[in-house]
Amino acid sequence: MRFDLQVIASWIEPGSKVLDLGCRTGSLLTHLTEQKGIRGTGIEIDEDAAGQAIAKGLTVIHGDVYEEIEDYPDNLFDYVILSQTLQQVADPAMLIREMLRVGRRCVVSFPNFTHYKNRLQVFFLGRAPISRELPYDWHDSPNIHVVPIKDFRRFCRELNVPIVKEAAISTDHHDTKGRIITFMPNLRATFGIFLLGQPE
Repeated sequence: MRFDLQVIASWIEPGSKVLDLGCRTGSLLTHLTEQKGIRGTGIEIDEDAAGQAIAKGLTVIHGDVYEEIEDYPDNLFDYVILSQTLQQVADPAMLIREMLRVGRRCVVSFPNFTHYKNRLQVFFLGRAPISRELPYDWHDSPNIHVVPIKDFRRFCRELNVPIVKEAAISTDHHDTKGRIITFMPNLRATFGIFLLGQPE
């Protein structure tokens, strides 16, 4: 399982009720079900990926996260997870508010746009950066937002959303190994992971 998903999984309490938005083929839900006994539901817009998750025996809805999350009542879940998808959603503030409406806490992760390799590409090449974490050219990218770790913290303050825990990590895209970055994370981390919601 990807290193960022390992970090997320370590934050989920055993026996929790979990909603995974953009769950793809369900690797995180499978791990949490088998290792932590969670009751999980996923939403995935890609029909093939959703089908693969369902074939594993997972409860996964094929649909758009914006439309599907509206159907859930308040406080139904303990955790709502949005992994490496924030940069692709049209209205991040609205989605995070909805996540915290249906869940007690939410986990959000994203590629850190201000990683030093991205900065170097902009500075020396004068072009939009391309990396393993952000592999698309500007004109064919599904990413519609650039998200630095520092800016996400400010975004949460403006929304009055408490940050319970955060981790900056350095790992290659889809790699199973990585490390936690504590020194200058906005410059050195490839991904940011945040646990949002009210403290215990």
